Amino acid sequence: MSSSTQPKKRQFQSIKGVRDILPSETALWNHIENTAHEVFATFCFREIRLPVMENIELFARSVGEESDIVTKEMFSFEEYGWTPLDTFRRNIISSNPIDYRKVSLTIAVDSVKSHTDRFLTALNEAVELGEIQKTPEVIAALQGIPKQRDELLQALQCGPNEWSDSDLGVPWNEIRRLARDTRLGEQLCLRPEATASVVRAYIEHGMHTLPGNVKLYCMGPMFRRERPQKGRYRQFYQIDAEVLGPSDAPGIDAELIEMLMVYFERVQLQGATLYINSIGDKNCRPAYVERLRGELQNVRDKLGPDSQRRIETNPLRVLDSKVEGEQAIIEKLPRIAEHLCSDCRAHYEEVKRQLGLRGIAFQENWRLVRGLDYYMRTTFEITAPGLGSQNAVCGGGRYDGLVEMLGGPAATKGIGFAIGTDRLVLSLQEAGADLSVRQSGLDVYIAWFGAAAQTMAIGLARRLRDAGFVVELPAAEMKFGKALGFADRLKARHAVILGEDEVAAGVVTVKRLADAKQQKLTEPELNAYLRSQ
Repeated sequence: MSSSTQPKKRQFQSIKGVRDILPSETALWNHIENTAHEVFATFCFREIRLPVMENIELFARSVGEESDIVTKEMFSFEEYGWTPLDTFRRNIISSNPIDYRKVSLTIAVDSVKSHTDRFLTALNEAVELGEIQKTPEVIAALQGIPKQRDELLQALQCGPNEWSDSDLGVPWNEIRRLARDTRLGEQLCLRPEATASVVRAYIEHGMHTLPGNVKLYCMGPMFRRERPQKGRYRQFYQIDAEVLGPSDAPGIDAELIEMLMVYFERVQLQGATLYINSIGDKNCRPAYVERLRGELQNVRDKLGPDSQRRIETNPLRVLDSKVEGEQAIIEKLPRIAEHLCSDCRAHYEEVKRQLGLRGIAFQENWRLVRGLDYYMRTTFEITAPGLGSQNAVCGGGRYDGLVEMLGGPAATKGIGFAIGTDRLVLSLQEAGADLSVRQSGLDVYIAWFGAAAQTMAIGLARRLRDAGFVVELPAAEMKFGKALGFADRLKARHAVILGEDEVAAGVVTVKRLADAKQQKLTEPELNAYLRSQ
C-alpha cells in the first residue's frame, strides 16, 4: 500500500467541555490550592478526600429532583458486573419490530425468541447467583416479558399481510420498556457538587460524635453536562469547605466568610466583592415562595421558557435569572427580606453585625437565593472582575436541614461554600497574576564530559536535589557548546560544568547564565553559593 492510500491516523483530542491544564498554568493552580491548605488550616479546618462517584439518589434528595443538575446535567451510569446481560438488554432495546416485515416468518419468530430468551435466561441466572437484586422492576421483567412475547409471536403467526404496526409495536415496545427498566446495578453518577458528598461522609463515619462543630474542606473535579463557556467546563474544579455540628450561631457564618476573604486576599484576587442575603427557613420561606409563584404567574407570558418552568419547580430560581429582558420584571417582585420570620430576621441581623466586627465589607442582594434546594437563611456570593456576566468565583450558604434529609441527626446544622477554581484562575490571569515567585524554575543544569564526570555528576545531582534545588541532568553526553545552549533554552539559572579537570581537582565550574560569570567551587561552596542567589 502506497503512502498516499494509507488511512490517515486519527489525532485524538480532549472531549467537549474538558481540557488539559498545562505546565505553564499549573504553577498558578498549585499556588491557589496550596494557599487554601495554608489558610484553611489556620481556621482549624481539616481536609477530607472524597470519591468522584456517588449514588444518584444522594443528589436527587439533596440538590432536588427537579433541579437542573439532576434533570439535565449529571453524568450518570449504571454499575453492573454481568456484562452479557447488558448486551442482551441492549439488543432488545435497539430492535425495531417493524423490521420484521422485511424478513420471513421463521426469521422473525427466531429473532424474537432469541432476544427475549437470552435476556430472561441471563436475568434469572444473575438473580440466582445474587449478582442482581430481585427488585420490583426485575420481577416485572421476568413476568411481563414472556406474556408480551407470546402476544407478539401470536401476531407474527398471522403472516406479513396481516401485521399492523400496533400488533407488532405495542407488545414489543412493552418488552423494551420492561428491559430498559430492569436495573442491573446501582445508579451512579460523577459528583456534580461536593456538599452532599461531604455530608454523606460526615454521617457515614459518625463524625457527629466528635466534639463541637466539625470543619472540613476538600478540593477536586466536579462534573456537569453544561454548555461550555468562558470559565465554565463540564469537568470543573472546586475548593469546598463545610462546617457541620450542633450550632448555628451567626458567628459561624461570619467566620466562614472571613476565612474566604482572607484566602482571596492571600491569593491577591483584586476587586473581590461580597454579597449576602437571607432566604428564611421552613417557617417563613414557604409562604414567600407561594406569594412569589402567584406574582410570577401574573407575568408568565413575559418570561422565557426556563423561568416559566421554574415557576412550578422552584420559583426562587427565577430571581437568579440573567436574561436581560426579565430584569425589569424581577425588580418589581416581592422581596424575601420583607417576609422573614422573627428568628430568621434576628439571625440575619446578627450575621451582619458579626461581619462588621471583623471589618468585612459587604453588599446586600435580595436576589441572591443560590440554586440548590438545601439552602436556608444565610446565602452569600463573591464576585471578581474579568469574568463577564458570570462573575461569581464563590458561593455558599447555610443548609441546616440537609444532614437530617440524608439520614443523619436532626439537630445537626450546616454551612459551607464552594470556590470555582477555574474561574478564580481565569480572574487572576485576566488581572496579570505574577507567577515569577511561584515558579521555582531550573536552578542547575549539570553539563558533564567523560565517564568519570558522569559518575560524579550523578552523585552531585542527587545531593543537590536532596538539598531542595531543581536540577536537570542530561542522560547522554553532549558537546560543550550544545550543552550550554540547551541549558540556556531551559532557562536554567546556573550551569555546573564537570570535565576531566574538575574531576581531577575535586571541584566544579559554575556559570551564572544571566551574566556568564563563572568560578570554580568545591561542593560545599557550591551549596552556599546557590543558596545566596
